[in-house]
Amino acid sequence: MTRFGATHRLVVLMSRIFDLHIHTTKGSSDSSLTPEELILEAERLGLRGLCITEHSGPWDRHEFAAFAALHNVVLIRAMEADTDMGHILAFGVDRYQSGFNRAEELSKAAHAVGGFVVSAHPFRGVLGRHQRTRPLLYPDPKEPIPQDVDTAMTHPVFQLTDAIEVANGGTSDEENRFAADVAQRLNLPVTGGSDAHSHHGLGKFVTEFPDEIFDEAQFLAALHRRDFRPLEGLRQGSLRPYRLRST
Repeated sequence: MTRFGATHRLVVLMSRIFDLHIHTTKGSSDSSLTPEELILEAERLGLRGLCITEHSGPWDRHEFAAFAALHNVVLIRAMEADTDMGHILAFGVDRYQSGFNRAEELSKAAHAVGGFVVSAHPFRGVLGRHQRTRPLLYPDPKEPIPQDVDTAMTHPVFQLTDAIEVANGGTSDEENRFAADVAQRLNLPVTGGSDAHSHHGLGKFVTEFPDEIFDEAQFLAALHRRDFRPLEGLRQGSLRPYRLRST
């Protein structure tokens, strides 16, 4: 049973609400969001929990600690790895290593150090009617792209990851709902993150924990308890639980 409050203030002055998926110019070449702009926009939104999930791997630990010490937010360093089974968010891993392009290797390494891995936007592009490129989860041109939950839930990535990102700011509503249906069938925890690459999208989706979190150790412990849920509406001033079912 979860222990969440029923309502949320417009300004989220607490470290229970985290945007779990953010990219900055520091470690993601496709981002226009500088670390300083990230902090300013988070302060404007009242968002005090930020996970920086760079494409190139986590920031250097010492540089990250120095940056975090300058700001009144809880910053978590992480990464988004491009693997043979789509994109995976990895928390608790100190640096990118050779072999992390393979989902099985990344999962094994993360779990060996007490980390946590999340299948990011797994069905982005899957439901597109006019696909010009293959969805990341199904790179083999000989492999059929599933259009139903029963088929989609059999993908091996869901045996390797601890949770599924079902509320992603860069993915269509239809594909987010499809991911939510798969997660529900698999009984896997679900997360939300903006996937922000500029200040405009920060906080579009976030993840709520029942208790406040003040550092990375507490954050990882909270992930492993699997007691969290995605929220939406922060940018509109009406923070509420993300509607998980597609029907």
